[in-house]
Amino acid sequence: MRNYTRISFKRLFQHFVVAVTGKDTEFTTGSIRKAIFMLSIPMILEMMMESIFAIVDIAYVSKVSVNAVATIGLTESVITLVYALAIGLSMAATAIVARRIGEKNSQGAREAAVQAIFLGVAISLLIGFFGYFFAQDILALMGAKQDLIDEGFGYTQWLIGGNITIVLLFLINAIFRGAGDASIAMWTLILSNGLNIILDPLFIFGWGPIPEFGVMGAAIATNIGRGSAVIFQLIVLFYGWSRIKLSLANLGVNISMMFNLIKVSLGGIAQFLIGTSSWVFLMRLMSEFGSEVLAGYTIAIRVMMFTLMPSWGMSNAAATLVGQNLGAQRPDRAETSVWKTGKYNAVFMGLVSLFYLFYAHEIIAWFNENPVVINNGGLCLQVIAAGYIFYAYGMVVTQAFNGAGDTGTPTKINLFAFWFFQLPLAYLGAITFELGALGVFLAITMAEVLLTVISIFWFRKGNWKKVQV
Repeated sequence: MRNYTRISFKRLFQHFVVAVTGKDTEFTTGSIRKAIFMLSIPMILEMMMESIFAIVDIAYVSKVSVNAVATIGLTESVITLVYALAIGLSMAATAIVARRIGEKNSQGAREAAVQAIFLGVAISLLIGFFGYFFAQDILALMGAKQDLIDEGFGYTQWLIGGNITIVLLFLINAIFRGAGDASIAMWTLILSNGLNIILDPLFIFGWGPIPEFGVMGAAIATNIGRGSAVIFQLIVLFYGWSRIKLSLANLGVNISMMFNLIKVSLGGIAQFLIGTSSWVFLMRLMSEFGSEVLAGYTIAIRVMMFTLMPSWGMSNAAATLVGQNLGAQRPDRAETSVWKTGKYNAVFMGLVSLFYLFYAHEIIAWFNENPVVINNGGLCLQVIAAGYIFYAYGMVVTQAFNGAGDTGTPTKINLFAFWFFQLPLAYLGAITFELGALGVFLAITMAEVLLTVISIFWFRKGNWKKVQV
């Protein structure tokens, strides 16, 4: 028994090494369980790295001033538009590239990749122009006072003005994931966020010949880190080991392909905006119960987002498997991949939910000692964690639709579950029935359960197998 366990761990470690080095990129044949593992591991590590950087970045900036932190909050609320466009276009790129790779159509995959990059550059340059020249006006429009604008507009100018690094980083990594090169996307994020973590204190606080830039230094470091990663991505695309290799001959404009990308991306953009807008409403509703209750809710959500990263990684793996197997004319294998990924995700999320149910208040206490904050944050973790197994399947099935290029179906489901069910229920529970914050927590859980049930129902109908991209 001991020898068998040793062999199993040795084999698991070997698979892990292969996954992070990207040596195995054939996912339309062989073991589905192995394919899920090979794709999920680098995607999980990629997501975790992004989370670590977000925590480190805000930790540095919080040492500058309250205005500096507020500047980041206001700027990020505006740059949500950029994220929506980047994520929507990324979903389209992953779906189309995965489909072409599954069809063994390397030329089609290259064309899709190039047109996606062209679109990303065009969109980001337009947004960047307004961000650079109207940074102060943007902050004023968001309600910032003059002292905050004077201190923080440089951050807004650099971050929105240099949004091309954000868009291309998202987009090219989506191309790699669609091609099955998840390890390259992972190493790109490690390079980007690793540089950001190193450069942040240098540019924020100054060091040697580098002057102290304050909060603007965080944006400078971000642009350098992400810009360096984009250069790395382009080198890999043109000279590296990706399954998609570009040359100057591929750099032509294909209008029909661009319109196809735009059509598929619209659903992804809508999904992100629907989720974001419902999040803003819930934050506004929570603010009715005081800053301590709001703080508990905010901490709980941050904690959950960190532990959701592995789940998102597995969901992204499902999207790639669906796209490639549909392209290979293996819809049954695509469907089986989704159910197996959902099962593994449910096991992971189930274990996390048990941890939250038993230790929720202790976890919140790590971040704040206020009893009201701890009680409300702990209650939030427990109520939302009660639906974690449903979330596990919901995330996987939603990404499966997106991976098939059927971004419209999850958009409609999200619209119904979040806008027409969650928001009214949260208001009724919290205000009308006077449940307070508990009403909001219950609405979040019930909406996610409803979304999962509807998603599974439509997924089982199988219309996503007929979508052409």
